[in-house]
Amino acid sequence: MSHNTRVLIIEDNTDIAEMLYDFFERREYEMDYASDGRVGFNLATQNEYDIILLDLMLPQMDGLDVCRRLREESKNSTPILMLTARDTLQDKVTGLDSGADDYLVKPFEILELEARIKALLRRKGPMSQHQRLEVEDLQLDTGTLEVVRAGQTLDLSPIGLKILTVLMQESPKVVSRSQLEHAIWGDVLPDSDTLRSHMYNLRKQVDKPFDKPLLQTIQSRGYRIGDAA
Repeated sequence: MSHNTRVLIIEDNTDIAEMLYDFFERREYEMDYASDGRVGFNLATQNEYDIILLDLMLPQMDGLDVCRRLREESKNSTPILMLTARDTLQDKVTGLDSGADDYLVKPFEILELEARIKALLRRKGPMSQHQRLEVEDLQLDTGTLEVVRAGQTLDLSPIGLKILTVLMQESPKVVSRSQLEHAIWGDVLPDSDTLRSHMYNLRKQVDKPFDKPLLQTIQSRGYRIGDAA
């Protein structure tokens, strides 16, 4: 990992924070640290980071509020990896819905965390080639990262944007769950609920406000956007 990779840790457990700080600093990451949500939010808006490690249970401002405000108010697209003891599906849906890119449950192995970070950094940009994708009344510009449906601009999370890009590139073909996971996360796959949670959130943004749903789950096969040819 490049020596100038900048990581912001927002974590109120000092033992965990010190362990993360020491581990990644030895690997030549540039580290910054906040022990409460308000300070962490301010650091994230005032500085540029390559990734943010964000605890959920924080004083002053909880992790969900930090994440939502970064995405909605500050339009900050820095990858966010949530670290939390909460492990239900609803907790994961809520965390991802707030704008997080990945979710790791405590206690965790630090080598897995490092692998997740590397995977997110490799996929920081969804496309290297500028394309304008269109499925019915939905358009995606991979150069500007703008998503518009029926004239309405949609504000997607970074992972949601990547999922939509893959599905629109392949439309109207079905993309299997494993193909989609590998396209987004590579060989470091998240747990079994993560893709489902991201798809749930993506549907709320792409389909729920509109009359016709475009995202389809094809039983035992995968996902498709748009009608079959």
